[in-house]
Amino acid sequence: MKLYEHGIYLVNGTTAAESSAVPEAEARRGTIASGILDAHNTSGDTENLRIKFDALVSHDITYVGIIQTARASGLTRFPVPYVLTNCHNSLCAVGGTINEDDHVFGLSAAKKYGGVYVPPMQAVIHQYAREMLSGGGRMILGSDSHTRYGAMGTMAVGEGGPELVKQLLGRTYDIRRPEVVAVLLKGDVRPGCGPQDVALAIIGAVFKNGYVKNKVMEFVGPGVANLSMDFRIGVDVMTTETTCLSSVWQTDEKTEEYFAIHGRPDAYRELKPAAAAYYDGCIEIDLSEIKPMIAMPYHPSCVYTIDEVNANPLDILKEAEQRAKVSFGENVKADLTGKIRNGRLVVDQGIIAGCAGGGFENICDAADILRGRSIGSDAFTLNIYPASMPIFRELMRNGVMTDLVDAGAVIKPAFCGPCFGAGDTPSNNAFSIRHSTRNFPNREGSKVQEGQIASVALMDAKSIAATAANKGVLTSAEEFEGTFTKPAYFFDSKIYENRVFDSHGTPDPDAELVFGPNIRDWPEMPALPDNMLLKVVSEIHDPVTTTDELIPSGETSSYRSNPLKLASFTLSRKDPAYVGRAQEVQKAEKALLAGESPEEALPELREVTETLKGSLPESELAGSLGIGSTIFAVKPGDGSAREQAASCQKVLGGWANTAHEYATKRYRSNLINWGMLPLLVKEGDLPFANGDWLYLPGIRDAVANKAPEIAAYAVKDGCAAAFTMTLGDLTDDEREIIMDGCLINYYRNN
Repeated sequence: MKLYEHGIYLVNGTTAAESSAVPEAEARRGTIASGILDAHNTSGDTENLRIKFDALVSHDITYVGIIQTARASGLTRFPVPYVLTNCHNSLCAVGGTINEDDHVFGLSAAKKYGGVYVPPMQAVIHQYAREMLSGGGRMILGSDSHTRYGAMGTMAVGEGGPELVKQLLGRTYDIRRPEVVAVLLKGDVRPGCGPQDVALAIIGAVFKNGYVKNKVMEFVGPGVANLSMDFRIGVDVMTTETTCLSSVWQTDEKTEEYFAIHGRPDAYRELKPAAAAYYDGCIEIDLSEIKPMIAMPYHPSCVYTIDEVNANPLDILKEAEQRAKVSFGENVKADLTGKIRNGRLVVDQGIIAGCAGGGFENICDAADILRGRSIGSDAFTLNIYPASMPIFRELMRNGVMTDLVDAGAVIKPAFCGPCFGAGDTPSNNAFSIRHSTRNFPNREGSKVQEGQIASVALMDAKSIAATAANKGVLTSAEEFEGTFTKPAYFFDSKIYENRVFDSHGTPDPDAELVFGPNIRDWPEMPALPDNMLLKVVSEIHDPVTTTDELIPSGETSSYRSNPLKLASFTLSRKDPAYVGRAQEVQKAEKALLAGESPEEALPELREVTETLKGSLPESELAGSLGIGSTIFAVKPGDGSAREQAASCQKVLGGWANTAHEYATKRYRSNLINWGMLPLLVKEGDLPFANGDWLYLPGIRDAVANKAPEIAAYAVKDGCAAAFTMTLGDLTDDEREIIMDGCLINYYRNN
């Protein structure tokens, strides 16, 4: 795999070149992504884009909050197709009725506002969108980070809920024109390799160096034609783990056949780069050189070949144990080296599931390896989740499901639970191998705060099946000596026709929304004051902080319709004292807003305010004051698009994050949409620590007037030490949102 250190021209869609007779500015418009972006841009400015999407998708962890926010901002109907799927909070076992209450709310909202409602266990969000919503040249926005339909020629973006609210209210998705990186595929894959192997190889090459961060990955080249549609989809969905903005693939007769199979031939559109197209970077891949891969705990970028792990399991597992110490400290001990038996890594569980692993071809390939064999009667288990009921039905019809069940696998319905810790949680200190999207700490459902730990490694379905056939001993699919039968897929839409509610875009204003007792409105949020006093209530020095660590998934997902209840879980697995600290500061904020003495509510403020009065001129103290909290993290926001990673902090009185860098655009956007300052401090010695106070004089003017630097003071030990921060690039609308206090207020004021 080769990463070019500079931009390149792609000639005739096949060859990277240093130069071209076509001027760079013209060749930049020759990419597939450029054409799609231009077709959806409403700004009239080719560099500052205002995108309107063709369709929206959400699942049952996110759609209640989105619709509640949109309602508070004046929603009357869904202006574009909006699909509400129910694939995350599908299990109604946590919190009594609240998950099913959300589903009833979703159906009532689809009726009232004119949407599409997909009942629980029918399809995972992204499979339904691929089957029924994608199309060549289209753009889709989803409130899930793995919103990726590039293999169908659809540029899809995963963002936090507020960005969908903007679309529901007729507004736009505003970004600077993203850079485009070519993924130039050559050659053909080895028989034992699957899409997850290619995806993990790419993630390992580009995540840590940020090569495609916030850029569009465009898959081109002669190697594309050698990949089936399911293979392309499996690679494409994992581009989220590179931190790219979106992805798109050149299309061909296989893409055309895909849409024909799914009864939507008109959705096909031929897409390919111009004869000379300029890309801001290029990842050149010889597919034949990629071997079966494994992403070891606790990140998809911790990649090795399976052969490397089998040759040296002790050292590689020791490295993973060191990563556990970074994430968990001394709370629990990850004993991974104890999984080595007779020199081989022995795992406890295999999962093939979700938008990445639950495709028809992946499951058929696994069945080919397991046919006539057994996973054994010891500790190892294998669970398989087809990504949609049409896939489930076809696996029953063609006999593949029988082969898997005979081998000892358990077949489960379409559900995303194993991907975010709400299904198939392993036993304490177990090791799970999964064809799913992420292997972050606690992503599998264990609770480190209660002394539990489990570990997940990501692998392709083929190698998971080979490992299962070997009774849990880690095995590469290249050891399989049989043939892959590649049965044809026949899509039958009658399941959806019988069960999916489709308003066909026609709202029913007289329909009543149905609210369960857990569905609560957002609390009132004040506007940004003239000056801000922030207490640092958590300090995280991990290289990257994931959204799972900011607000855990798993059983907490059931409370995402209840902002106050959910907020009580904020940072619970990373810094359990955070909530209490934030709430103490919030007492002072509430007292101030009520016209009472904040010093009475929080006595430590007396010393802070006296220090400021004795250290700063009156001009820096004049104006309204806000009191809130902030966290510091080196690089927060990797992973999920969940807006609650930001909104929970805001509900607890958070007014800012401070960081050296934000891991993803979507997390930074979530902060802004909830009225939080996305502050940046330079790397090096921090001028503050956990428990210190920060004073930001004139912060409202600084935001309004686009100040290049934010003046700040670190207040501690009777001194106020001056330093500066920045906010990064903000659009005019984003500045207004921050000053208004949140997106809801912004719409009320406009």
